Amino acid sequence: MAMLLAQSASSDELRPGYLQLRETGPGAYNVLFKIPARGENLRLAVYLKLPEGTQEVGPPRASFSDGAYVERRSIRREGGLAGQAVSLEGLSATSTDVLVRVESLAGATQTERLSPTKTAFIVQAVAGAGEVAATYLRLGVEHILFGFDHLLFVLALVILVRDWHRVAVTVTAFTIAHSITLAAATLGFVNVPGPPVEATIALSIMLVSVEILNARGEKPSLTARLPWLVAFSFGLLHGFGFAGALTEVGLPQHAIPIALLLFNLGVEIGQLIFVAAVLTVGALFRTAMARGLGSALAQRTVNRLDVFAAYAIGTVAAFWLIERTTAFFV
Repeated sequence: MAMLLAQSASSDELRPGYLQLRETGPGAYNVLFKIPARGENLRLAVYLKLPEGTQEVGPPRASFSDGAYVERRSIRREGGLAGQAVSLEGLSATSTDVLVRVESLAGATQTERLSPTKTAFIVQAVAGAGEVAATYLRLGVEHILFGFDHLLFVLALVILVRDWHRVAVTVTAFTIAHSITLAAATLGFVNVPGPPVEATIALSIMLVSVEILNARGEKPSLTARLPWLVAFSFGLLHGFGFAGALTEVGLPQHAIPIALLLFNLGVEIGQLIFVAAVLTVGALFRTAMARGLGSALAQRTVNRLDVFAAYAIGTVAAFWLIERTTAFFV
């Protein structure tokens, strides 16, 4: 009988505990603490120790349920728990682990695992608006500069338009459009499957590449005459692609507007950096060609290079289209 009781006590002790701290207001928290128990009057001698200055709001509510001792509290601490240590006294003398979940008022979640060798943790502070802004601005810049399909689309627009002023208007229209669909998709108002969007983005690059060739004809196409309109239309599509990347990262619930705004601003900055680099290199190249070959021959050479670039961009886009389309059936 002693052996059976010992085995029963040991198995109870090995079951994990659970601690949840959910912020309900500035400095106010609801606490849920579960620890293994045996019967209705015997629990593990593990006790929650909160930071100094923490006050109880009303008496704690405790009960035994389904082999666990369950304790619920409402607490308050001036300045909150961020940056403070929370510990479990007596845990080091057991063989159990305790899963910890901290939910901030802003929606951020922190998880910890306490054990006999780790009996305390620090409640993490939620990132401030400035930190969120800097993080998502950098994410936007990085995403466009490393998003080669988006860059190829912008490059095709630059080759098609060329003029600095028209390029600026075209790229701005592209940014406004993808900002609309990015916000709509990220906030859950619109849900578009990722693979079809990626395939259609490749198709949009092919279409603009074809328009570069058509613009060499006697009658300029709609894209050549109104590039901002085409950029806006395709920008709506590209916004869903940006949303896919942003969804993987996630948005901080306490600063969604700031994160969205700065991510879009980062994308715009990255686009302008790329466009400025392309136009600067192109201007320097044409100047050097004009000095070495003369204006007429230099212009013919530039036109041939534009055609070559259109075929190169279109070929890469066609490969992406085939690759992304066949992925549907794999």
